[in-house]
Amino acid sequence: MKKSIKLNLFISQVLFLALLPIWMKLTQYLHPLVIGVVWFCLTSSILLVGLWATKEKIAISKRILDFVIFCYSIGLLILLFFRPENQYYGSINLMPFKTVMFYLEGRVDLLIAIYNLGANIGLFIPFGVYYCYIKVSPRVGQLLTISFFTIAMIEGIQFITKRGSLDIDDLILNILGVFIGYLVYPVLKKVLVLKRKNFGFNLKNK
Repeated sequence: MKKSIKLNLFISQVLFLALLPIWMKLTQYLHPLVIGVVWFCLTSSILLVGLWATKEKIAISKRILDFVIFCYSIGLLILLFFRPENQYYGSINLMPFKTVMFYLEGRVDLLIAIYNLGANIGLFIPFGVYYCYIKVSPRVGQLLTISFFTIAMIEGIQFITKRGSLDIDDLILNILGVFIGYLVYPVLKKVLVLKRKNFGFNLKNK
């Protein structure tokens, strides 16, 4: 394994462990799997940024990418639908940015405000990136249309099953996250290269 990868992995794990008390606090509001999701996002982000800084590429097969996004999607669905029972999930908000302003005005714990705003955006960025990798000619209009109907359906199911609130701000922030994924793809593809035939991955210098 390249020294650059080892260093980036070491930095990400040290940072993750240093902030572990914060991740543990999130389990009061979300399924314990949130710790695993945070670990994956933090580790992969630091690894990719590190490779970009050292001008290296990592190549993976499409099958691995499909498997990773499948596991990530399952983890995200667990976070969305399996939450602590001591919370109320029956509210409805159809006024854009009402909930966003509620968090920005400091009416709730800072950690919860940061998580709700940041996670609603950040956790959906991988889907925008994934769409660009699997489409020969990515089209932002198609991506946003698919995202809108998919996320709206999830929001509706959450509300009907009492596993979440029906909030238009969640829809807006989630779609924004997908769109950001679309925007960062041109930069990310310089680091993460997709191999469509072989199963595995390798690292090479640019």
